[in-house]
Amino acid sequence: MNKTELVNAIANDAKLTKVQAKAALDAALCAVSKALGKGDKVALIGFGTFDVKKKAARMGKNPATGAAIKIPAKKVVKFKAGAELAKVVK
Repeated sequence: MNKTELVNAIANDAKLTKVQAKAALDAALCAVSKALGKGDKVALIGFGTFDVKKKAARMGKNPATGAAIKIPAKKVVKFKAGAELAKVVK
C-alpha cells in the first residue's frame, strides 16, 4: 500500500474527502516525525511503538573490494508492533 492508497482507505473508512484524509495523514506523520526528531517515543496503543535508538560506530567491509571501512554511529527509528497489530499479521 502506498500513500495514495492509504489516503483513499482513510477517506472511505472515516467518511472524509480525499483532501481531508490527506491533510489528516500528513498532520499525523508530521507530528510523529517531529516527536522522533526530538528523541521522543511515539506509542500508539494496539498498533505499536516508534522509538529512536543509537547505533554505535563499527567496522564493516566494502562488499566490492573487501576493504575494511569504519561505519559511523547514527540514530535509527525502530518500530515494535503492538499486540492487536501482531494478532492481525499472524
